[in-house]
Amino acid sequence: MADRGFEYQGVNHVALVCKDMKKTVDFYTQVLEMKLVKTLDLPNGSGQHFFFDAGNGATIAFFWFPDAPQAAPGIASQNSAPGTSIATAHGSMNHLAVSIPLEKFDEYKQRLEEKGIQVRVINHADTPEGYTKGVTDKTWIRSMYFRDPDNIALELAAYTRAFDDRDIQHEPATEADSPRYLAQRAS
Repeated sequence: MADRGFEYQGVNHVALVCKDMKKTVDFYTQVLEMKLVKTLDLPNGSGQHFFFDAGNGATIAFFWFPDAPQAAPGIASQNSAPGTSIATAHGSMNHLAVSIPLEKFDEYKQRLEEKGIQVRVINHADTPEGYTKGVTDKTWIRSMYFRDPDNIALELAAYTRAFDDRDIQHEPATEADSPRYLAQRAS
């Protein structure tokens, strides 16, 4: 029997959390000269998710959550309890995504499940709901999420198409857009 080892293709993206998406966009595009390749407004006003080209198909992604906790060293991972928010503190790492071949996505999911790993699959699309159950012409990435033994959120991901002009459609949020920030200014 042939080796059935996973075929990794490098880091897909690292997802961090920022306090001010506008400042983050300015820094990564102007200072580091990375191209902004994808912008998303999350469903129900729950935040934003922007991606910067890090070369060779890899991206650095940032979430902005309007009610994110302030930066707090040691509080830097997602809450894994069912029904809780995926928001993490400013400056934290939200999850680590590794690229896999699109054509092997379903095989890898099955293999992880055979190893006893609980996997959650999302096919991302730009719909008001945020996701679709199947790949459509709007689906830009297939993702499977699971956790390591230390409860670190991991993702195996495969882009379904190249990024293009339709992927940049949202204005970046600022720190001033956070309700917590506005409440602090009022007091």
